[in-house]
Amino acid sequence: MTLVQPPMMVHGGNHSARAMRLMIRDLARGRQGIAEAGDLKVRPLETPGPGVRVGDGSALIHGARAWQGAYTQSNIGDAMVEVPPTGPFARTDLLVLRVEDPEYEGERDPRREDIGYFHLVQGVDQDATTVPQGMTAIPLARITLSRNTAVVTTDMITDLRQVANPRSERTMRTVHPHDTEKVPPKHGQWTNWPKEAAWDLDIPAWATTATIVVTLSGLRAEVGSIYAELRTRLGEHSAPPTVVDDDGTTTRRSSVTLADTFTLPPAYRGTRQHLAVQINQIDKYGDGDLTVAQGTTVTADIEFTESPV
Repeated sequence: MTLVQPPMMVHGGNHSARAMRLMIRDLARGRQGIAEAGDLKVRPLETPGPGVRVGDGSALIHGARAWQGAYTQSNIGDAMVEVPPTGPFARTDLLVLRVEDPEYEGERDPRREDIGYFHLVQGVDQDATTVPQGMTAIPLARITLSRNTAVVTTDMITDLRQVANPRSERTMRTVHPHDTEKVPPKHGQWTNWPKEAAWDLDIPAWATTATIVVTLSGLRAEVGSIYAELRTRLGEHSAPPTVVDDDGTTTRRSSVTLADTFTLPPAYRGTRQHLAVQINQIDKYGDGDLTVAQGTTVTADIEFTESPV
């Protein structure tokens, strides 16, 4: 096997298109899909009818053949794709972004025709998520049409996009309280506690999902039984609570883990939001004291990730 010479790295060289495709494949780390979370989203027409529109964005598409390399495609503005009406039978279609390189498949002439285009694969399985074998393409959406249907609406479209190389950012925060801090006396309502377990987080502009895990180790319970709910709160979003239910009577130590994954609304992206731990102690089920003190550790593990929106 001979080496494929790298493109654009020497003067006077003669480089093949394949060399560029192989370089793109390597830079994409062998993955394919849309470039960013909002790219190439499929929606109904502005006035719903027998078609859909594909929004702005870019994508990486790997060739179906070995060592074919990868292609890039960019769409600027909405592209309209016709979806033929159904007759007496229901139909499921797959909308893909396809590349038809005549070196490997088809007979398109790149000098006169687009080798990249949006393509509707008609009559696929109702749960289809992948393109037909041997086709160089990525799936964008599945369109499910009932019988005698000529109008595509939002509920008929299933998003199948995947980000080729989703970004992620993970950070850890720790707190070691030195002073004893009991739960504030106004039990029966949510309040920030412990006070040191609070951070201002810079949310990346590309982030669409936040996963937050907070562990409180070495909580001290004493005097009597305790029933309390704890949760995290990021901005205006409150996570489902975790319960501390302790019916002991002597001093004891325990740990609790709070966890939540939620979709970041657009208004949060690229902003700073406050993360805090909150508690709601309910005296109806116990009147003991729950405290943080020396020997307590609070750890916050926060990860922002990118996924299609």
